[in-house]
Amino acid sequence: MNKNIRTRFIVIAALTLACIFILLGPWHKPKGAVRTAGDFFKPSKLKQNLAENIKLGLDLRGGTHLVMQVQVDEAIERLTVNNVEKGKEELKKAGIQFTDVKYTAPGLIVVENPNTADHEKIKEKFYTFIPSDGWDTSTSSSPSSITFKLSTRYADQLRKEATEQAKAIIEQRIDQFGVAEPTVQLTGREEDHRILLQMPGVDNPERVKDLLKTDARLEIRAANGQKFDTVEQATAALGADASSKEVLPYKEKNADGTTQTGFYIVDKAAVIDGGDLREARGVPNQQGFGYYVAFSLKPGGSEKFGTWTENNINNYLAVVLSGEIRSVAVVRNKITDSGQIEGNFTQQQAEDLGLVLRSGALPARVVYIEERTVGPSLGADSIRQGIVASIVGLGLVIVFMLIYYKMSGVNAVVALILNLVILLAGLAMFGATLTLPGIAGVILLIGMAVDSNVLIFERIREELEAGKIVSSAVDTGFNKALVTIIDTHVTTIVSAAFLYIFGTGSIRGFAVTLTIGLLANLFTAVYVSRSMFMWVINRGGRKAETISI
Repeated sequence: MNKNIRTRFIVIAALTLACIFILLGPWHKPKGAVRTAGDFFKPSKLKQNLAENIKLGLDLRGGTHLVMQVQVDEAIERLTVNNVEKGKEELKKAGIQFTDVKYTAPGLIVVENPNTADHEKIKEKFYTFIPSDGWDTSTSSSPSSITFKLSTRYADQLRKEATEQAKAIIEQRIDQFGVAEPTVQLTGREEDHRILLQMPGVDNPERVKDLLKTDARLEIRAANGQKFDTVEQATAALGADASSKEVLPYKEKNADGTTQTGFYIVDKAAVIDGGDLREARGVPNQQGFGYYVAFSLKPGGSEKFGTWTENNINNYLAVVLSGEIRSVAVVRNKITDSGQIEGNFTQQQAEDLGLVLRSGALPARVVYIEERTVGPSLGADSIRQGIVASIVGLGLVIVFMLIYYKMSGVNAVVALILNLVILLAGLAMFGATLTLPGIAGVILLIGMAVDSNVLIFERIREELEAGKIVSSAVDTGFNKALVTIIDTHVTTIVSAAFLYIFGTGSIRGFAVTLTIGLLANLFTAVYVSRSMFMWVINRGGRKAETISI
């Protein structure tokens, strides 16, 4: 065996061993776990490693498929309401007279004032906290008022941002929830504002759905400290402070399991909110049963909270969660970077609430447009049927190649098997997810791999029939077929790239499988197959005069 052929077989052997090592190695053990020799050599361990390295998609593993629609107009409504409250506050601070600041519709604010001469001042003050290029204004003198209307362009931008923000928050919640290999992506037309969520292996989809639709908005507000039994009593006590304060319901569980209820008057403006949170986690209650949620603040929030508590010793504050007061406490000293939400939660409730608080509130509600659940048994049937189809297809191809191309068919069979090994190793190395369309891609690749060998073998036959010697016929056959093989593979890879860019999860799985398989096929059809022909021709130290093809 000459040096060139020896080098080729060393490369092929090294690549084959590396692929087997990637496929069967214990690469997905928990952090800190010790890897032993048994993890590599015990048959049961090898099977377990293979199952962990080849990630299965939703259609093979089972799980839940959800399509959600973000109610983006609610985000515009919330923004408009916040701007109304902010406008009242800023006009009061500036000493600008106004009769009322009204929310009339999402994206529409009307400021009524007694003097038309103040319209420019009102406009300037509003444009300090709303973008001037996003809100159009119009004025009226009878009665005197100025109207701020959200522009269509800016409204569309806000809707798009709300959808993207919802996707990011859902992705963060799902990641923290522990769903393996989830798919979270925008789907459908942009104006539909839909999000696709696929969760392989989820055995409790209802809990995930409840977690996603929970809108936990944490606020800490100043409270007056007096609890009222009815909302009517609290509203009557509110009096002239209705513009800056409001009545909220109070509900807090005691250690003995009983519940305190009532109503408190609190400031509309929060001292700090969920955006100031750095961390929030469920913690066992050391003083009794149940759990509470302990939270810590970011530096900016810590500074605001510290300043407020320092200036409000012996005053009351309320922990408000999604519009409901969970606890009321007296400020005894300066509080800076931490606090807690009590409520005798169960462990799961405390952990889920902490998770939602960490990931932030959704900008708007989501509603479920489509829901599908794939059972593990159905996924197992798909795997079994896909494997049977692949084996049958592979077997028929092998029989055909051996009968039609004789001993050269062995060359094609070896290249084909190595092609499949490289493909599976590529899926494992890049962490790609194998789906049912991906299995279809594997079956398609079996045909494409054989097609490459057929092109080469037919070229060699033509050269032999033209009277060329064996070595020259093999070299010419490979050289002439190479351009055609590269051309077909490159055009197919480009098509696969478009499928990956514009497709959904399953189609992307097909595209990834196809691309890795095509690259592997280029190597096996051109490099591996040619190396085997070179070995056959040069076996025994002299050039072979005939080959079986």
